[in-house]
Amino acid sequence: MTEPTVYILDAYHSEAISLLKSTPWIDTILWDDSRKANWRHHAHGILVRSETSITAEDFAQAKHLRVVVKQGVGVDNIDLAAARAAGVAVHNTPGLNSESVAEFTLALALSLSRRVTETDRVLRSGGRVVRSQTLGLSVFGKTVGIVGMGNIGKISARKWIAACEAKVIGYDPVAPADVWERDKIPHTRAATLDELLTESDVVLLHLPLLESTKGLIGERELRLMKESAILINAARGGIVDEKSLLQVLREGKIWGAAMDAMEIEPPTLEAYGEFFELNNVIITPHIGASTVDNQINSGVAAAKALLAVLEGKADVPGKLV
Repeated sequence: MTEPTVYILDAYHSEAISLLKSTPWIDTILWDDSRKANWRHHAHGILVRSETSITAEDFAQAKHLRVVVKQGVGVDNIDLAAARAAGVAVHNTPGLNSESVAEFTLALALSLSRRVTETDRVLRSGGRVVRSQTLGLSVFGKTVGIVGMGNIGKISARKWIAACEAKVIGYDPVAPADVWERDKIPHTRAATLDELLTESDVVLLHLPLLESTKGLIGERELRLMKESAILINAARGGIVDEKSLLQVLREGKIWGAAMDAMEIEPPTLEAYGEFFELNNVIITPHIGASTVDNQINSGVAAAKALLAVLEGKADVPGKLV
């Protein structure tokens, strides 16, 4: 019997690669190998990240494919219906990104509210910062609204309470009523999104991109927010209507926004030049989970899940299809 062939289609941490390379019963082909182009004809398993999309056409061509593992949580780059029809298992690495992403939302909010990146840009360009005319906002003791009460939202709530003594409002139309009560997280549960938006000083988005969440934060929702409020999206592009956000930022209807997830990724100057002209916005290239620690942990977890499926083991973590 031919040994299974595993293709790593996107860059993975060296520890994940070492695990696969040290597994004698598989053949591992990396993303920078010229043979990568033939993965549809030979792959029994593939590892991907957000950079690569796996489409219905890919699944139709990949006759030997048994498993796709995505490092991270979101799988909107994988056609799950096509995978199901082709009998291909799809797994992700849930829970492992949560700490890093939650930490990053805190970093983004503080950088925006205290005008860290703005003043850094001024100094780097040879300008002068007048401190009395460059006042930031304190987030200490403020109200933080968290949209999406899953694992990332839960960790975010804990961080904001511990670091800033924040008052937390949570909103999630599908989470159980006692979801954070079981974890003893002090919070108020908003009955509606509007309630959260009108009361919050900081709004954090921690939810997946679904048909029900696409465009969830549009012009109407943005104008419900306080003029002193900031919006942080470290979830998925498409949840926020970007044209409406640009207009609201230009008008100063909210203090600002920090976006680690955009509809076009990676965000380019050509696509987002109008945003980059504004001082009240920070845009980063979806790096919320990009820490050395997390890339090791989630990369190794993805590799282990792939091996477990190829070995025929049951109850492999992160199973979606």
